[in-house]
Amino acid sequence: MGMKTKIALGAVVGIAVIGALSANAGDGDGDAKSDNRTSASAGEKTGGASEAKPADDKPSEDKAEEKASQAEQFKAFVQKNGTPKEKDAVSHVTKVQGADEQNDILDAADVYTDFTGGIMGEGTGPAKLIASSFADWKDSENGLVTIYDADGELLGNGQF
Repeated sequence: MGMKTKIALGAVVGIAVIGALSANAGDGDGDAKSDNRTSASAGEKTGGASEAKPADDKPSEDKAEEKASQAEQFKAFVQKNGTPKEKDAVSHVTKVQGADEQNDILDAADVYTDFTGGIMGEGTGPAKLIASSFADWKDSENGLVTIYDADGELLGNGQF
């Protein structure tokens, strides 16, 4: 074998050895972490039963709010905090999707109404009020709420 071949073969073997050592070093840390997670999970399981009891002590209105649909929660918020025009517009809301799943990266919520006629129909003006009310209800770094009519046609949208 030539000198260049020996050097190249030595470099390949050296890289393989370093890679194997790095992989084994990572496995050792991973085992320790998984052990910690296992013991934490076991602690959560035992603590979870005792933490469930205080949850039963919540006032009944909190439970009702958690069990209410997103549309019902939204309507309740507007009934409490909205203007008369907002209350009238939100009374046409039939369904809300995506309001409970927020990550502040790209939040998108859909609000369905019983208006008809699409973007040229009567629901375009109230759709802006609904979007504004939604922005008061939910807050996101980068959220977009879209308002639809009864046929699923776009009425409007807004940021929240």
